Amino acid sequence: MDLATFNATPAEDLRPVLTACLDVPRWADAVLAGRPYPDLVTVKAAASLTLFPSEIHQAMAAHPRIGEKASGISKSEQSGVDSAAREKFLAANAEYERRFGHVYLVCASGRGGEELLAILRERMNNDPDTELRVAGEELVKIALLRLEKAVTS
Repeated sequence: MDLATFNATPAEDLRPVLTACLDVPRWADAVLAGRPYPDLVTVKAAASLTLFPSEIHQAMAAHPRIGEKASGISKSEQSGVDSAAREKFLAANAEYERRFGHVYLVCASGRGGEELLAILRERMNNDPDTELRVAGEELVKIALLRLEKAVTS
């Protein structure tokens, strides 16, 4: 939808569009509260929130593991992960989840499987609190890309 439509659409009709970008009610509320927006830059600024740990965990539940069969919007975002990288991700995801207790999240759009694996391996050096913060930042990056696709100028 264009920006004028986004600004004029009732909040209850926009909420599903926003939760498809990021399933965090506070995030959707913040984006809705800022309307009307003069431009997409301002929309993205309002959407660039720092997520709380509980929100990060909630939003993770809506994301498939990198390298697994993705569907919907996640499928196009993970299109750079080929079948050879998928195999490597099985073990890497398991190791990551044992260490941190949650799925590996990274903004995969435009990145290949080997690059995403290298990022995962590098992030294995993080302590759990740092890694959760990084995962939250990645969730917001993903949400901003999805928002850009949902709302055009």
